[in-house]
Amino acid sequence: MRLFSRRKLLGILGSTLCTRPGFALGRDRFRLGITPVFLDNDANLLDKLGTALSEASGFTVEFEQRRTYEEVTGLLLQGAVDAAWLCGFPFLQHQDALSLLAIPVWHGQPLYQSYLIVGASDTATTLDDLKGAAHAFSDPDSNSGYLMTVTDLVRAGETPTDFFSRSIFTYGHRNVVRAVAAGLVRSGSVDGYVWEVLAKEEPELTRRTKVIAKSEWVGFPPFCARKERMSEPRIRAFQKALLTLVEQDTGKQALDLLQLDGMALGEPDLYAGIAARMRELEALR
Repeated sequence: MRLFSRRKLLGILGSTLCTRPGFALGRDRFRLGITPVFLDNDANLLDKLGTALSEASGFTVEFEQRRTYEEVTGLLLQGAVDAAWLCGFPFLQHQDALSLLAIPVWHGQPLYQSYLIVGASDTATTLDDLKGAAHAFSDPDSNSGYLMTVTDLVRAGETPTDFFSRSIFTYGHRNVVRAVAAGLVRSGSVDGYVWEVLAKEEPELTRRTKVIAKSEWVGFPPFCARKERMSEPRIRAFQKALLTLVEQDTGKQALDLLQLDGMALGEPDLYAGIAARMRELEALR
């Protein structure tokens, strides 16, 4: 797997990954929004995933990439993409307009955690120990890369501005790990799934960091579509393609690269923990 190890491939797709070879140019296209906050554009992975979804759905699946969750969510709400791979935080922010298509399954469950990390030799053992230091978040609309840590601070009567000497957004979970590993910041908030994948694929990077806190388990970043389009045949076909990835050879290869078990149906209740933290954050404003 080379999911997170190809730094040079950042931006290889520009804003759109073109039609996969082997599919007719006139074939109907299905646009899927993604962001490098979650994926670090690996050409092999995206080729496998796009091919598998295209074969199963009957459409040519193309990826529309943007830098932030806000941009990708905007594309979905505006109808510029047919579906998007989001985070539970932006899904809940727009739950009145969005529906769940499928949720990735990792280690047998559609759940993941947020990790708080520091440098490998750091003496900190809790969030409290990081007061007055610099911190890296991934994206302001990321649950694991922002919301979890911020609401932990809120519960302690703190705010990020007052607690940290400074904070930055890296717009990529791997970039959070890199910033901590390089000593650019003392700590970071990162997707636990991403950190665990990196620990297998780039151990030389993660061994320069360590995890000092983990959040509760919450719903894994989901695939979403606009609510009023859920009955459309093309949306249903794409949803079925997601759910049956594990049944195809190419789909299995893509899932192996992602280190996921498959995709499953899910209910908004999976994101109840995130919703509770969102309410805590809103109460602060």
